[in-house]
Amino acid sequence: MIEKPKASLLLIRDTFTNKAVLGKLYLNGEFYGHTLELPWKSNSKGISCIPKGVYEVKKRHTEKSKYKYEHLHILDVVDRELILMHIGNYPKNSRGCILLGNTRALNFVGESRKAFYRLMYDLGSFEEIELIIKNR
Repeated sequence: MIEKPKASLLLIRDTFTNKAVLGKLYLNGEFYGHTLELPWKSNSKGISCIPKGVYEVKKRHTEKSKYKYEHLHILDVVDRELILMHIGNYPKNSRGCILLGNTRALNFVGESRKAFYRLMYDLGSFEEIELIIKNR
């Protein structure tokens, strides 16, 4: 049996403010970019980041989505649904999802579109994607 290639994403949250959580994303052990999420508010829908843990991720593109580009769907988040990783720069762009950028500042990630499209390109050959989220 041939094993399917698997991508490993590691998100290490390292900066916590009252408006956002910033972190670093690694793809297969290599630093990839910066992340922005909403602050922890007991995993409340639409206003909180998701719990630390290990998640299966699927590529997603559907006409029903407001995101008209392929993005990532984080599966089996306890008490939550439709948690995505997508393009965005500020906490107001998140609603509980993970944003990716090439640069970061307080409560901000920059060059999100460039970083995200590069990630999707680099994930192109992988059929399975795992996301591990840790707090520093």
